Amino acid sequence: MIGILNTERQRHSTPIAWLLLLWLTALLQIQQAACLAIIPESIRARRDYYPLAPGWTGFLNQKETTPESSGVDADASTNVRAAITSDDASNLSARDPITSEINPNQPYKTAPRPISKTSPKMAVTTPLVAPSPSYPFPPYRGTGSKPSPASSQSSHPPKGYSQQPPKPKGDSNSNSKPSDDYPPSDGAGGAGGDLFSTPITSDLSLPACLQTQPDHPAPRKGIKQSQEGAIPTNKFHANFFLGSQSSSVWTHPYSLQWPKGQGDSGAWGLAVSHVDASQRFFGEKDPNGSRAARWFASPVGRADVVLSEEELEKGNATGGVELTTQDVKEHSVRMQLSAGGGVRLEAPVVQGMGMVTALYKQGTPVIKSGIGWSMVTKAMGVMKTGVVKYRLVMHDGATWLLYATGGDVSAIKRGELGGLDLDVQGNNTAVAKGSFTGMLQLAKLPGGGNGTEGAADAEKLFDAACGTYATGVELSGSVDGQKGRYTFHFQKEGLASNSGLVMFALPHHQASFSSETASKVASSVKLDTTTKGVAVAVVGDEWTLEEDISKPLSIGFVPWTPEAGSVKDISDTAKEYIKNVAQQELLSTGMLNQTDQPSMYYGGKALAKFAAMLVAVNDVLGDTDLAKKGLEQLKVAFARYAENQQKYPLVYDESWGGIVSSASYTTGDSGSDFGNTYYNDHHFHYGYFIYTGAVLAHLDPSWASSSSNLQYVNSLVRDVANPSASLDPHFPAFRTFDWYHGHSWAHGLYESSDGKDQESSSEDSMHVYALLMWAQATDNQALYQRSALQLSLLRRSLNSYYLYSSSDPGSQIQPKEFTPNKVAGVLFENKIDHVTFFGNKKEYIQGIHMIPLLPHTMFIRDKEFVKEEWEQYFAGGGADQAEGGWKGVLYGNYATIDPKGAWEVFAGAGVPSGGSQPADPAPAPGNGTGNGTSTVEPTLIPTSTSTSTVSTPGLTTLTPTATPTSTSVPTIPVPGVPDSGNGTTNGTVSAMTSKMARRTIRRALEKGKMKMPSVRASVPKAKRGGFSAENLDGGASLTWYLTWCAALGGL
Repeated sequence: MIGILNTERQRHSTPIAWLLLLWLTALLQIQQAACLAIIPESIRARRDYYPLAPGWTGFLNQKETTPESSGVDADASTNVRAAITSDDASNLSARDPITSEINPNQPYKTAPRPISKTSPKMAVTTPLVAPSPSYPFPPYRGTGSKPSPASSQSSHPPKGYSQQPPKPKGDSNSNSKPSDDYPPSDGAGGAGGDLFSTPITSDLSLPACLQTQPDHPAPRKGIKQSQEGAIPTNKFHANFFLGSQSSSVWTHPYSLQWPKGQGDSGAWGLAVSHVDASQRFFGEKDPNGSRAARWFASPVGRADVVLSEEELEKGNATGGVELTTQDVKEHSVRMQLSAGGGVRLEAPVVQGMGMVTALYKQGTPVIKSGIGWSMVTKAMGVMKTGVVKYRLVMHDGATWLLYATGGDVSAIKRGELGGLDLDVQGNNTAVAKGSFTGMLQLAKLPGGGNGTEGAADAEKLFDAACGTYATGVELSGSVDGQKGRYTFHFQKEGLASNSGLVMFALPHHQASFSSETASKVASSVKLDTTTKGVAVAVVGDEWTLEEDISKPLSIGFVPWTPEAGSVKDISDTAKEYIKNVAQQELLSTGMLNQTDQPSMYYGGKALAKFAAMLVAVNDVLGDTDLAKKGLEQLKVAFARYAENQQKYPLVYDESWGGIVSSASYTTGDSGSDFGNTYYNDHHFHYGYFIYTGAVLAHLDPSWASSSSNLQYVNSLVRDVANPSASLDPHFPAFRTFDWYHGHSWAHGLYESSDGKDQESSSEDSMHVYALLMWAQATDNQALYQRSALQLSLLRRSLNSYYLYSSSDPGSQIQPKEFTPNKVAGVLFENKIDHVTFFGNKKEYIQGIHMIPLLPHTMFIRDKEFVKEEWEQYFAGGGADQAEGGWKGVLYGNYATIDPKGAWEVFAGAGVPSGGSQPADPAPAPGNGTGNGTSTVEPTLIPTSTSTSTVSTPGLTTLTPTATPTSTSVPTIPVPGVPDSGNGTTNGTVSAMTSKMARRTIRRALEKGKMKMPSVRASVPKAKRGGFSAENLDGGASLTWYLTWCAALGGL
């Protein structure tokens, strides 16, 4: 050990040296006690160690106690009920069932975890006139219908890849296949194969431990699926079949709604709206100091133009109007309105569609408006065979074009004339003069209140495109070296032979188009969207988009930076410090207790915390013995869920098609476990489990070779990331991830007047990173390359719409009145609110876009953005005011720009002195540069000056200095222990209290009888005060944070 050299020689040395040895031995014993004192006895005894969520204010209910035992036998059965030791059983705790209620008079009541979705109790909506803060939405319950059972026997993909079983990596605790060496050299998508044509696994059965539920509390209202299989739950069109069915659906740039006879239009048809940027509403100034608007939104329920039909407009007088849907897919749906026993209008609805189309069969079209028009004109002459064109100039200055392709479409193709004559009745109603079979199409011209720029070009474009409409999207993708591509193949109908398809692209599309697709952009034809900037028209039947996937392909399990890649080389000094902390956190904090949760979210976070710790211990610290001990416990903890033995077991819902928590079935509360039963947050919840499974497979490949373990994790992957519903009909394709928007929607089966939403962008990226690691650990090449492409797309999308860096023009897409907030808060399809579902404190709002901090974090959140956000909200001690676990989150994030400054906080507690000039993420060892860091200069211990010590439990590093001036007592900082007894004060242990001892050491040094050990790396001195176990989020550990800092900072 450092400080004791050649003890055998010292034993026969002078009495002074012998006495010195006694004192040093005592010193080491005190230091070891200090190491144990990192966690106060009261906390260690409870086994509840770290709070399981930031700001959690609930209670822990202790179960019946039993005598303690020695711990987990490494050879114990993985049956979780048999394997839990009495030591852990005596301290098992479970949180009370979580009910998430928001009082409209107290909208920011703290909840145990950021609820990223709106349950029926808490739908955040936008009123018809102006938006306001969140308020409750009436619950809607029902019994879902049961579809035909999905077959578990599916054909293998028609093209693509050879799915390979996991390949052994060698010893479970050796890095025989380093993360940064993983990317396969061939396989999925590499030679013209389609990334989306291979299922997650060839085994399409479900785990035997899953019971099935034929019905679901949320009914499949009006869905008349024409094919077997699962129904998308988190997609843009869900308001068509949820609740009242009257909330809007956003296709971008348009929104659609079934007014149900309400609103200014009083119509029963399909209402089409578009809102210019000049028509947005902005909220009050954000209370957290950004001076930006706290929220912005667009009005809903406008019904600019309504496409309806005479029988529909009779409303309930003829037995009622019914909205039904067919062909419900991830990017499209067919919406139908029926009355009098038949379908009167059908609308193919596709994301990005350039024109809104309504199909009629022997009906009488009715055109209405909630805005009203000042003029309706019919174009003279024949612009295209079978097409009649009208121009509607609205009271708000906007101009809409209405195209009627009349008669039977096949007859029109033969050159026969169609026609539609409208009888304009006042300023908001027009009725056809006769029966009509064909299509009506609406398109809005750019301009209106924004001027006339692009209007003429747009009209020419729509004139040429009318008569053709999109019906769906097929997705394909490939990887060629370090470039990934994905292509939208738009399916179309109508006059397809002589009409090009017009679709609208969002800003992130425009930035990543291939050169061929970019040539099809009509750059002057632009329309504003609600929350995705300005969309531009593209003429063509397919788009190809490209992403550089070299960075994701280089990310592994250990800390990673864009500059250095995977980093696991840290100094011995840092390793010794972290090992002592890891001993406490892995083996003395009740892993089985902490991971036994009644919530898939909390359970997943707790498992992922220990998984990250094992990566740190095994891959970075190289302590394979400790890693093995922790690994055996984590296997047992994970088995509780893999065997479905948690409080609320998972079930397979046959109604919608997915794996859900039984919590809502059991409690009757739709908000239980944050709405997991209603498909809220599945990518968050299951992402943590997938990541934990990936770590287990990484450390012990034989674990993943077990069919039950492999099947369990793959089933969760299938639930959130199934690439093809036709190949794996148990689940919809990409339940949460939206390839059109480039990010996920966390909002499940709840009606919402502002559309789908997502709060935590960082947990969105975490779930894709987890997919990447699971694919890497199990050699699933199709999933690996697809996830790398997905993560690159997600980076682009999040930095366009969620994270706002003033130095990046691509991050200034959102309104300038809002972007100074730096993050979105909650992003809806219709509005963005700089707040969370559980509170409006700045650490909540900014921090929910940080957690969890994993190797992919610096790929998503670049240094300049983090620096800007830190300076605005948390520099100068702002982070020190954060509540509970949010403080650890903020400083973990700070480590990405100043790892040494963050190390000081985690190692001993304190506040970086500023933050305006963060250090480089990977400075050379020993630099000690950067604001907020503390440089350890060579210091000689006694004759001398105040002693500089490395804050390492059980290890004191003595380093020489020049001119000594005083004798001060060397101390060992103990994080988070204000007074632990035995000579400890303010988190330190007095290393020497005797003047004689100090004199003895000083004289030995002066005479050269003690040698100074060399210091490999300069580990910053710990700062005192302020940081403790209570400042760690339930999904984070001090072990991982310290490893994170050491790796990023070259410590």
